[in-house]
Amino acid sequence: MKGTERVQGALEAAGLESAIVKLEKSARTAQLAADALGAALGSIVKSLIFLADGKPVLVLVAGDRRADPAKLKSLLQARRVMMANAERVRSETGFSIGGVPPVGHRQPLPAWIDESLGRFETVYAAAGHPRAVFPISFDELVRVTNGRVADVTEI
Repeated sequence: MKGTERVQGALEAAGLESAIVKLEKSARTAQLAADALGAALGSIVKSLIFLADGKPVLVLVAGDRRADPAKLKSLLQARRVMMANAERVRSETGFSIGGVPPVGHRQPLPAWIDESLGRFETVYAAAGHPRAVFPISFDELVRVTNGRVADVTEI
């Protein structure tokens, strides 16, 4: 199954009717996605995979922020926290960097969500392909990922 189909299936299974938007240009980075959508950079959800003591964790961060490994280390009560490399991201999620969605992974991952995403009524997340995104409300994003909202970004 193609990545976007897995994401659409996951959204439908969660009771959402959110339609995937296929873009003319790449949305591989938050800035490219914001430009393609004409949206605020902060409304773009970056789906990052971190390893906490070797175990994968999904961290969803606003496009205008950077995840803070020190804050994650404290929140996760881990000895070591680091970003996963491209190979590990693909093996854990089934998606390549630049198209990693917050849903539809090979296995459910614990999720932490940047509280600053809550400043937007609608946020946009990758939909399994570098040219595909989907709109979702902050509350629905929290619900469908079973995520924990926290301050996970640098100041």
